Amino acid sequence: MEKATFGSGCFWCTEAMFQRLKGVSNVKSGYSGGHTKNPTYKEVCSGASGHAEVIQLEYDPEIITYDELLEVFWKTHDPTTLNRQGNDVGTQYRSVIFYHSESQKELALSYKKKLEASNIWPDPIVTEISPYEEFYPAEIEHDNYYNENASQPYCAFIVAPKVEKFKKIFAEKLN
Repeated sequence: MEKATFGSGCFWCTEAMFQRLKGVSNVKSGYSGGHTKNPTYKEVCSGASGHAEVIQLEYDPEIITYDELLEVFWKTHDPTTLNRQGNDVGTQYRSVIFYHSESQKELALSYKKKLEASNIWPDPIVTEISPYEEFYPAEIEHDNYYNENASQPYCAFIVAPKVEKFKKIFAEKLN
């Protein structure tokens, strides 16, 4: 098993998608990329901790490759909006890949370069690609959030449409 750490806005959305992929296990919401040790959700949401909301997952590269995980990452959020995804605004919602190895770094940079050359988006890609340093798990109430709170308004109106779109695009990769 290998690890990957991605931030693409609200971790409830990101977790809900990645946990549905074949070969992915142990998807955990948390915080990374900041300066506060053991931050709380409140500290991260304030923007003062410097952390991004991220998910960290374990995956079996025999079943799903890092390239395939990058494809899901890039296609399930807008990498051109600085510190924002939809109505979620702040550095904690930035688009970021925290790489765990030189191989992950090279693959992430290569994928980003191909996307930039394709001109898919009218604005430049602002996704940060940084070395992984530390991951702080989010509080337990954030675990499996969408699956356990699908009727909650944020989940029903924001997360659910993203998950449905994801399921259509990546149907062949789903559990």
